[in-house]
Amino acid sequence: MSEDRAPQTVRWLFADQLGPHFLDDPHQRAVLVESTRVFARRTVHRRKAHLVLSAMRHRAAELGEQAVHVRAATYRQGLAQAAEQLTDEERAAGLSVSDPTSYAARRFVRSLSGRHDDDVERAGSSDLLPLRVLPARGWAVTQGEFAHWAGRRGEPGQKRLLMEDFYREVRRYHHLLLEGDGEPLGGQWNYDHDNREPAPRTGTLREVAGVPEPWWPREDDVDAQVREDLDRMARDEGVRFVGEDGPRRFAVTQREALHVLRDFLEHRLEAFGTYEDAMLADDRWMAHSFLSVPLNLGLVHPVEVVQRAEAHHREHGTRLASTEGFVRQVVGWREYVWHLYWHLGEDYGQRNELGATEPLPEWFADLDARGEVRAACLSDVLGTVREEGWAHHIPRLMVLGGYALARGWSPQEMTDWFQTRFVDGYAWVMAANVVGMSQHADGGVMATKPYWSGGAYIDKMSDYCGRCPYDPKKRLGEDACPFTGGYWAFTARHEGVLAKNPRTSRAVSGLHRLKDADAVVAQEADRGSHAP
Repeated sequence: MSEDRAPQTVRWLFADQLGPHFLDDPHQRAVLVESTRVFARRTVHRRKAHLVLSAMRHRAAELGEQAVHVRAATYRQGLAQAAEQLTDEERAAGLSVSDPTSYAARRFVRSLSGRHDDDVERAGSSDLLPLRVLPARGWAVTQGEFAHWAGRRGEPGQKRLLMEDFYREVRRYHHLLLEGDGEPLGGQWNYDHDNREPAPRTGTLREVAGVPEPWWPREDDVDAQVREDLDRMARDEGVRFVGEDGPRRFAVTQREALHVLRDFLEHRLEAFGTYEDAMLADDRWMAHSFLSVPLNLGLVHPVEVVQRAEAHHREHGTRLASTEGFVRQVVGWREYVWHLYWHLGEDYGQRNELGATEPLPEWFADLDARGEVRAACLSDVLGTVREEGWAHHIPRLMVLGGYALARGWSPQEMTDWFQTRFVDGYAWVMAANVVGMSQHADGGVMATKPYWSGGAYIDKMSDYCGRCPYDPKKRLGEDACPFTGGYWAFTARHEGVLAKNPRTSRAVSGLHRLKDADAVVAQEADRGSHAP
């Protein structure tokens, strides 16, 4: 059975399905529903709310009369309103929707379609319109292809699930960064070891590597209306946002996204890999791409993004390690996290192998600790999240995630925090990234060891420590670094688990050599949830 038999179905587009590849042809009718109840259910960053609404409204404006754009309290009410604006022929043909990106959304569309399995050829009917649920779109490989690959991991002689193995399969599948004989360009699959340079000791990347200020989109009347609506929601409807408002930083249309991509390839890709793990207090953007938002809104296809990066490398000789590192981020790590969200099951997000149950303190959760946090790295990163709803992957993993890990904060609360406080945060993004990678709450499915570090790592990879009242070399005392002290407190708390892992057993041996270990543990317990 074909989904595009005449008369063609009307495509229902969720807010993260906004690129042209979510329509079967450029002229297909589309329904976009703004649910006002979404923002009432959860407290989200003001900038994230702005981006979602702006992207939906810009897409509706692009489609013009081709789109039915409605605003309602719920999706069900919105679909009913949309149905009234369709022709008799369109109502008879019904709706189709690409499988959404969360378990909750998938349950909802299946409740409307009457579909309770993975048979995409079975169309049900609801109390609204006939609805067909189609396979997810916008990914380098399908869920079925990933399931086949993952299934082979369980065969005799095969390895456990590894992102690196999956990444190479995707490279081969799409012939990315390969020589004519199928071997990796440059003779290596992975150049990660060349992409770990510390931050420059002095100056920003503009001064050190000639990296200019990123291209920022220009706001328009749609953004102005979104801002008025968000003000009204907060003022009159009791909707609560966190974080600060400000100029829109991220792309909300495909045209803007492609402009961001071109700007990145021409001005930032060369330095991207070199400094992708580095942090600078006066350069929060570094050489990153700012494509996570438009990718997660579905504005551009990830394969197109990496193909353009490869073409730029081949034409201009851009540093191969930087190009490969970017390709790995997009169709390696991002793609792997998406598929693991479904492969590991909905209960994966509830894993808590380290038994971390401390609640997030208010100063952290509400992003409102101006002047309260003295630790330079944590203060700066929280300020960036408050002002931008964004930070690159190392502040997320090693500063925010590392601090929470050392303090034993709930991985579920951390997952929700990242999902709602970051402009690119979605359920599928944060499950494996936070529960697995950041908080090691899955017992080693995502990473073979916890990502925890003392102040020495932050001192090496940033310029924060020189302007901080805490000393990264000290673990005990009033000026002891909370990351260094936290490192040893975490090691002591999980000594039994860490001692069994060859990659972490040395930390336990180091703990046993510390004469002041008990005092450090007591100090960090006293610090508790107080702002450092």
